[in-house]
Amino acid sequence: MINLLPDGGQLLNLIKARQSDRGYSDKPVESDKIERILEAARLAPSACNAQPWKFIVVSEPETKKQIAEAASAKALGMNTFVYEAPMFIVIVREKPNLTSRIGSAVKDKDYSLMDIGITSGFISLQACAEGLGSCIMGWFNEKLVKKILGIPSGKRVELIVAVGYASKEYRQKRRKPAGEVISFEKY
Repeated sequence: MINLLPDGGQLLNLIKARQSDRGYSDKPVESDKIERILEAARLAPSACNAQPWKFIVVSEPETKKQIAEAASAKALGMNTFVYEAPMFIVIVREKPNLTSRIGSAVKDKDYSLMDIGITSGFISLQACAEGLGSCIMGWFNEKLVKKILGIPSGKRVELIVAVGYASKEYRQKRRKPAGEVISFEKY
């Protein structure tokens, strides 16, 4: 049997290297890298294997500019970097399967939103493994994004992920100390 699993240290190093990049070069992303990123997204786990997502790749210059307009808020200084991103992956929430919907109702948790979060993490990690930067964004004009991309009114655009070659260097992560966020056996 072939071992396809990375060594635990390699995976942790990838996780340490992944950051939210807010600056991109104008170098286009190669199609084979895009395919692997989308395959990682498609293979992400989901509650009851519902796979409640659709991914829309936006790289055509005019559409990309329109999405950047919908995702930035210049007056607030939010997402102004998006104009540099060579592509976006727009994640649309689809209706989950029956078992996931039942589970969500019984447990009063929207598992499809958790699933969208998981798949966006897979997108970002695969982008990092490909030597690319990414930034997951939840701040955007959803109504405008839906209009630009022809997304049906009953659907939700949950996240947009900017992907491209980062123009800025890696920066040290600032995270809470382990003792503040990890405990064993009790809160």
